[in-house]
Amino acid sequence: MNVKLASFSRFSDLTLFGLRALTGAFLVHETWDNVSSAVRMAEFVKFLDQFGFPAPQLMAPLSVAIQFGCGILLILGLFTRVAGLLIAANFVVAVAMVHWSEPFRGWWPAIVLVFLGLHFAAAGSGKFGIDAMWGKRG
Repeated sequence: MNVKLASFSRFSDLTLFGLRALTGAFLVHETWDNVSSAVRMAEFVKFLDQFGFPAPQLMAPLSVAIQFGCGILLILGLFTRVAGLLIAANFVVAVAMVHWSEPFRGWWPAIVLVFLGLHFAAAGSGKFGIDAMWGKRG
């Protein structure tokens, strides 16, 4: 079987869509409880306070809004580059403030989200996104 691996590059827009959709769905799923429940948001505020975040009453809803909102934007492929940067920034803070003292395994989900965010910022939406329909691919 003589397959040229470079021929798989024709699927790059499809795999980018898959990464966007899965990452966006994960972010929406993981923050929905904070969006829909004041009790869960209060728990998140306490969590941030425990790790020494300044103004946890402000930072918790801000982080949730970034994750939830950018998750939806990724699914749609809308403002993909900006959403990617916001996700990367949010999870850089998570790594620095929460995961820094953990073993690498504890860093993994947050650090992967940093680099997924950076990838979306660099790659844009690809052709399967609203950005592409507007001619921006980004």
